[in-house]
Amino acid sequence: MTTPLFAPLPTASRQFLVAFSGGLDSTVLLHQMMLWREQLPEIRLRAIHIHHGLSPHANAWVEHCQSLCELWQIPLTVQYVTLVDNGEGIEAQARKARYQAFRQALKPGEVLLTAQHLDDQCETVLLALKRGSGPAGLAAMPQSLPFAGTQLIRPLLNFSRDTLHQWAQLHDLRWIEDESNADAHYDRNFLRLQVLPLLTARWPHFADAVARSAALCGEQEQLLDELLADELAAATEKGALSIAALQMLSEVRRNALLRRWLAQQGAVMPSRAMLNRLWFEVAQARDDAEPCLRLGEYEVRRFQGNLYWIKTQPSQRNTQLNWPMPFKPLLLPAGLGELSLIAGGELRAPTAEERVSVRFQASGLLHIAGRHGGRKLKKIWQELGVAPWRRDTTPLLFYGETLIAAAGVFVTQQGLKTAGQEGVKLVWEK
Repeated sequence: MTTPLFAPLPTASRQFLVAFSGGLDSTVLLHQMMLWREQLPEIRLRAIHIHHGLSPHANAWVEHCQSLCELWQIPLTVQYVTLVDNGEGIEAQARKARYQAFRQALKPGEVLLTAQHLDDQCETVLLALKRGSGPAGLAAMPQSLPFAGTQLIRPLLNFSRDTLHQWAQLHDLRWIEDESNADAHYDRNFLRLQVLPLLTARWPHFADAVARSAALCGEQEQLLDELLADELAAATEKGALSIAALQMLSEVRRNALLRRWLAQQGAVMPSRAMLNRLWFEVAQARDDAEPCLRLGEYEVRRFQGNLYWIKTQPSQRNTQLNWPMPFKPLLLPAGLGELSLIAGGELRAPTAEERVSVRFQASGLLHIAGRHGGRKLKKIWQELGVAPWRRDTTPLLFYGETLIAAAGVFVTQQGLKTAGQEGVKLVWEK
């Protein structure tokens, strides 16, 4: 068994980054890629190990991976990550951190390889059943999919854990055992340790049958994608989904379009109950409401007859930032980007006596350029079609107590330069 288990990979690339935990599965994958490199010298191979810091043995695992990669002459990157508690649980947090690290580590043209196998696929389908997922969730993991501008491939997806174990023993491979894998508190471990052994004892080919079902669900979803692609494109403009386009459809067709719209945004597929809430609590909310449905770190919002998928942003209404050197960039809070004042715009420059600041609310009547009469800021936002979620996160430039401009939206009459003045421009890089 010196020939790799899997056939040539479904890609023309010859540059690969292997996700290498040091466990059995990824060790077998890395070993097989090393064999492929011996047969195809043009292959360029790297490995990446993610240090989550969750285990007291994490540093020892790094040393193990470094030692093995040095033996096999495979460059290794060790990426240290910090988990962010977002309420999704340790497993989801660790997975999110891993894949973000993979995105950052990939080089142009390089393909990511991960070591999920047949038993992992079976566990994924059972977890999807537990959540009440539809065909998209039951399709589980594809062998290949687009990822971070390149490709993610799972070469071992058709091979069982037993097959990988036999390979590792035959080639005298060494691997680490993550002690957390023995903790049945985690759903996936519960299935692996207590449920799948019973099912396999009764039905030895259970995992293969589940994988076939997953593949069939995947084919059905792909067919629906093709059949609904034109309809979804016609209902979508700049990422916003038209409610009117969905209004007269059957519930089944409407939900299918909603799921595909959410998939385009990179959302985790919602349950049927969540889809119903999206439609009735957001799309069908009363006309004067500003409905919002939270889905993880994102929200579905309604505005001017469309549904929008936006990242949740904390309100900045009470934030005030002094800008003592306004011709140097100002970093905004909450990941809102940065502001710059540069030469060559319609704004007047601040005088030496004027204190420059950035705020996110303004009181009183405001007079904006090109409009007669004064209006309150709320009315201006409405007239200019600024979505509610942008109204307290759009930076407002002040000289002293005078509002000069709203970044990317409007300029006040007091903020316009006069004839002969050299103007400046407010630039917001998000």
